[in-house]
Amino acid sequence: MWPVTLPRLLVVAVLSLAAVSTPAPAPAADIPDTRELADFFDAAMARGLEANHVPGAVVSVVGGGRTLFSKGYGLADRENRTPFDPETSLVRIASITKLFTWTAVMQQVQHGRLDLHADVNRYLTTFKIPATFPRPITLADLMSHTAGFEDSAIGLGSRSKADVPPLGTYLAEHLPARVRPPGEVSAYSNYGAALAGYIVSRASGQPYDQYVQDHILDPLGMRHSTAAEPVPAALAAGQARSYDYDEGTYQRKPFVFDNLGPDGSISATANDMARFMIAHLRNGPLLDERTARLMHQRSFTADPRIDGYAHGFKEQTLNGHRVIMHDGSWERFQSALLLVPDADLGLFVSTNGVGGIDAVTQLLPAFFDRFLPGDRAAPAAAPGRTAAPVAGFYKPTRSVESTIEKVLTLTGSSRLRIEDGGKLAFVGKTWSPLAPGLYQQDGGSQRLAFVTNGAATYAATDGPAYELIPWWDTPPANLVVVLAFAVTALTAVLGLPLTAAIRRLRRRPTRTSRAWRAGRLFAGLAGAVGLVFIVLFVLMLTGETSILYGVPASLRALLLLPPLFLALTVAAITTTVIGWRRQGVGVLARGHQVILLAGMLALVWFCQHWNLLGWRFG
Repeated sequence: MWPVTLPRLLVVAVLSLAAVSTPAPAPAADIPDTRELADFFDAAMARGLEANHVPGAVVSVVGGGRTLFSKGYGLADRENRTPFDPETSLVRIASITKLFTWTAVMQQVQHGRLDLHADVNRYLTTFKIPATFPRPITLADLMSHTAGFEDSAIGLGSRSKADVPPLGTYLAEHLPARVRPPGEVSAYSNYGAALAGYIVSRASGQPYDQYVQDHILDPLGMRHSTAAEPVPAALAAGQARSYDYDEGTYQRKPFVFDNLGPDGSISATANDMARFMIAHLRNGPLLDERTARLMHQRSFTADPRIDGYAHGFKEQTLNGHRVIMHDGSWERFQSALLLVPDADLGLFVSTNGVGGIDAVTQLLPAFFDRFLPGDRAAPAAAPGRTAAPVAGFYKPTRSVESTIEKVLTLTGSSRLRIEDGGKLAFVGKTWSPLAPGLYQQDGGSQRLAFVTNGAATYAATDGPAYELIPWWDTPPANLVVVLAFAVTALTAVLGLPLTAAIRRLRRRPTRTSRAWRAGRLFAGLAGAVGLVFIVLFVLMLTGETSILYGVPASLRALLLLPPLFLALTVAAITTTVIGWRRQGVGVLARGHQVILLAGMLALVWFCQHWNLLGWRFG
């Protein structure tokens, strides 16, 4: 659909290394030599930035409780020819901010002000989360992205500080629908992270950005980082810029204010992120030993044989090492943070161009193969919940039900086929059976497990999870609906004027009633309006329309057509019924009108089902 400057998660870069099942811990790796790190990154960045048209990047590596390597590459600001500096160049770390939010939550848990397993409504006063399901949502659910919220991208950003509403106001006015019971399956949620940050503010009595400054940044000596937007004047000179690249030219992206601050507002330097990584690897000083260990423990997985979440960190098993990580994408900045506790090693990398995701996708596997080699072979699969594979179309669990964005199901769902030998074809990959209900990617090591909860069937991978959708939500079924309407509508739009013209040329008198003629006219007009809407809507879906700052006027104007189409369809049905029994209407004309009205009702269903009637923007 319309781009919203929220690109793919960088987790795809490490999924290609994910082990086939959780193996025994890999041997602790030697701390890399600084010279080796420099040689590796100098070569890798030179290749990656040039090949992917990325202006610059910055990296830091920590191990043994200290920064082993940090360096900037290329330009942080093309216009001013400012080189990247790991000490002073601030990058927007986007969703890596969530790790600061989850750390803040654990601090409040440590102080006894918050309970990970209490209903979040205990901490909310001005608004409440609806009791859609018997089990309430907890902070633990928010941290593992299992609250069951739908997703939304409409209006996530603002162009100026004045346009950013208070966090509590935004959360109250943009409550997402609860589409599944909490604790069932992960579905990444920016809203959930922002809600957790708001609860920290309520518990501490401080705004989120000030809390992060006082309780995380200052204690760690992160002097060149901030959770405030815009970046404070004292740090603004070091702010890196981000860019799009198109046909030989770079276009600078504007600063976008995050309406859900705790999900992605932090700007930081690579050296400061090194301090944050060391704090988590060494379990202090942000959290006491017990709380830090709890935070790094697995908190959710759809199946124990695949990777899950560790209180906000995403788990991955890479070359036999357990990795806890997060990535972030915003304003074309692409960043990733990975911690390897058994090796006491951490890596942070950020690029400032849209092609950075490809550069990092190539960098991360090479880094692990060079400095953290391990056995990728599959040991015996551990026991787990088993469910038989079900063929059909699956949508990402991170999806929408209640707003116009629901239509993304049609463009974002993938078909799962069961092939000879029990193999699966899904999301552009083939998967071989590994154990009952568990599959391994051919040519890779990502795993997929089938999970059922009541009537819902999920295909959960080491990365995202997918939900089986009913046949009426599948792309083929809806293509049939749209084509059925389009064909019948064309017979009215083209055929009715032609028939009328022929009648006039032959000077044949009109024997049908006024009501019948009105029914035919309304049907033709409805067909024309419906066809125009379908064509323009497809163009908008595949074009460059952005909903980041809200619903654009062009889309609002386009959505005037479905109500008009509905009104014309109702008028066509009404007048057709009135004129049906009158004399002068032939069998062919009656049959054609019935087919026309059936096609129109099909499009009415389509518009209603996909939230295209009624300006449903959330």
